[in-house]
Amino acid sequence: MHRILVTGGAGFLGSHLCERLVYDGHDVICLDNYFTGCKKNIEHLMDSHNFELLRHDITIPIFVEVDRIYNFACPASPVHYQFNAVKTIKTSVMGAINCLGLAKRVKARILQASTSEIYGDPTIHPQKESYWGNVNPIGVRSCYDEGKRVAETLFFDYHRMNDVDIRVMRIFNTYGPRMNPHDGRVVSNFIVQALKGKNITIYGDGSQTRSFCYVDDLIDAAISLMNKDSFTGPVNIGNPRESTIRELAEIIIELTGSGSKIICSKLPSDDPKQRQPDISLARSALQWKPHTVLEDGLQKTIEYFKRYLQRE
Repeated sequence: MHRILVTGGAGFLGSHLCERLVYDGHDVICLDNYFTGCKKNIEHLMDSHNFELLRHDITIPIFVEVDRIYNFACPASPVHYQFNAVKTIKTSVMGAINCLGLAKRVKARILQASTSEIYGDPTIHPQKESYWGNVNPIGVRSCYDEGKRVAETLFFDYHRMNDVDIRVMRIFNTYGPRMNPHDGRVVSNFIVQALKGKNITIYGDGSQTRSFCYVDDLIDAAISLMNKDSFTGPVNIGNPRESTIRELAEIIIELTGSGSKIICSKLPSDDPKQRQPDISLARSALQWKPHTVLEDGLQKTIEYFKRYLQRE
């Protein structure tokens, strides 16, 4: 059993990771400043003897004694990361420096939750880890895209210079229960709009593609990567099934039985036209692949949002 720090542990992904680690018997410290995280996401863990909650901003150094660190602290939806762009890039860069400094001091293995956004608007398809990306360094999304790219640079520099035991996973679109209904992500937007009988808004003509990975599969991959010896990554983690945004909207309308209509709006700046992971490396190095079918995962997510909306 390990003593594990999870930064961003009260967020969508972080809370699922904390839950799995606690149930596996590890001692878990959940760190969050609650900018996008929510105590309700981890309240069911509060009575567990092996779970601690710490309110802290990762841009400030943290001093704890752990042997593993999962760095999941950063707003990940455009609505939230563009709200305070300077704070977002500070979270990625200063947060990485502080987590790596801690890992160096206590000799902990550390995993960085990076993102497919480091590929920008890709010119190759699907995206392999060897692809360097096509990112606008001064656009409205740059605070997130470039912040995550710098974080990866820091991780590999700490590994080369200080022998820090790093892992880097590049997360593609992930969905599931505990998504924030107001975060502007396409899955949560569409489900909430459909359940409320509102028009479903797609940007552009809806022909842009995304690949959606269910949260349980993502957490399996994160733990497998952390447990893999002598493998730093970076490694793509996502579902290679590609869907257009319009197809996603149509599936959600069917699953919810909604009478919602699809309407089009202006495409946001720097919105990627394609996003699909090449997961060959994850398959070979981690023996990992996603198992949850999109329709099954969406149904579970819809049930979560039904309960959420009933409480509002």
